Amino acid sequence: MQVQITGHHLTVTEAIRNYVEQKLARIWRHSGYGREANVVLSVEKLEQKAEVTVHFQGKDLHAESKHSDLYAAIDLLADKLDRQVVRYKEQHQSGVHQSQPLATEK
Repeated sequence: MQVQITGHHLTVTEAIRNYVEQKLARIWRHSGYGREANVVLSVEKLEQKAEVTVHFQGKDLHAESKHSDLYAAIDLLADKLDRQVVRYKEQHQSGVHQSQPLATEK
């Protein structure tokens, strides 16, 4: 998994980079499907914003969060993305996207 972390109006320090990678590593335990993740950390007045786009085979997942603390925004982001990855994995394992036979009418 390649993780690209960029900052907008913000310098991405090694501590922030390690924190983001640690949080994303927790998510990848659910699935090895992801190929690439782009994380953008930014500052908007008094709010810190974190957003991520993960490229999966056939689908891209996107999540974003805002908080007054950057680390809290990253935590919220990881939780949102975790729920999306679990749902994506369940859909692909249960065969929801596979063609279903048509029911015959009585």
